[in-house]
Amino acid sequence: MALANGGSLREEESSMAARAAWLHYAGGLTQSEVAKRLGLTSLKAHRLITKANQEGLVKVYIDGEVSECLELEQILSQRYGLEYCEVVPDFDPDDLPLKALGIAGAQFLKREIEREGEVLIGVGHGRTLAACVDYLPRIANGRARFVSLLGGLTRKFAASPHDVIHRLAERVGADAYVMPVPFFANTVEDRDVLFSQRGVREIFDLAGSANLLFVGIGTVELEASLVSTGMIEKGEIEDIKAAGGVAELLGHFFNAAGEPIETTLSERTFTLGRETLKNRRIVAVVGGKVKVHATHAILESRYLSGLITDERTARLLVRDGP
Repeated sequence: MALANGGSLREEESSMAARAAWLHYAGGLTQSEVAKRLGLTSLKAHRLITKANQEGLVKVYIDGEVSECLELEQILSQRYGLEYCEVVPDFDPDDLPLKALGIAGAQFLKREIEREGEVLIGVGHGRTLAACVDYLPRIANGRARFVSLLGGLTRKFAASPHDVIHRLAERVGADAYVMPVPFFANTVEDRDVLFSQRGVREIFDLAGSANLLFVGIGTVELEASLVSTGMIEKGEIEDIKAAGGVAELLGHFFNAAGEPIETTLSERTFTLGRETLKNRRIVAVVGGKVKVHATHAILESRYLSGLITDERTARLLVRDGP
C-alpha cells in the first residue's frame, strides 16, 4: 500500500509539473502567475517548473501528460468513437481560447506534415485553423500538399479572411490547391456554372482523396464566422437556426442530436458531400464556451475521427453528454 501511494504521489507531482511547465512556457505566464493559477506558493511553482526541465518534459513542446486532461481524452474517445483526442490545459482566459488551440493544432499538423511518404491534407477555414497556422514553425517538406475543402471566396468574390491554405503552404514550402469559388453560390444555377469550370472539378476530386481532413466547427449564431465574413446572409443563418440547426461542419448543418438538416443552402454549397465524408479521417480543432453545443452535435454525428479541444470545453462536453 505504501508503495502504491508513493507511486500515485509521484505521478500526481509529475502531472502537476507538466501543467506548470505548460502554463509557463506555452501560456507565457510568469512563475508567480502559475502559482496563483494552480493555488501554490511561488516556491512550489518554481520547483515544479524546474522538475519539468530536469525530467526532460520541456523540449520544443511539452511532452508531459496532464492526468486530468488524459482522463477527459479517454472519456471523449470512448463515448464518441474517436481514434485521436487531445485535450490541452487551460491557460487562455478568452471565451475562444485561440492560443491554446493554436499551439496544440500546430503540434498536430507538424507531426502529420512530417510523416513519411506522400502527404495530402485537406484544409477547412476559420479563426481557429488560422491560429494553428500562426503557431506552426516553418517546415521544409516537398512531399506535402494541401487542398481546400471549401470554396474560399465570399459571394462578392472577395477572399475570406480566414482562408488559411495559402499561409499554410507558404510555411511548409508546399503545393496548395485552392477552390476559386464561393463557399455558397447565390443560386443552384450559379453553382452548376461555376462547378463546370475547368479545374474546379479536379480540385474537388483531389479533396476527396486527402489523407486527412483538418477542420473547424461552426455555430449557427449571428456572430458566427460564416456571417461575419460574408459567406452567408443573416436571414439564411436564422432560417437554419429555426430549422433546428446548431452546428456546421464543412458547409453541412446538423441539429443537436447530430442529425443532418436540409437547408436552402444545401444545393448551393461548394464542399464535399456528406456521403464522401463518411469514414474519413476528419480531425477538428475547436473550443470555447460558444462552441460547446456545436461541438457536441458534431461529435454525435460520428463524422469526426479526431478532436483537439481545451480543458474547459472538454469538461462541459463530458458533463452535458449522454
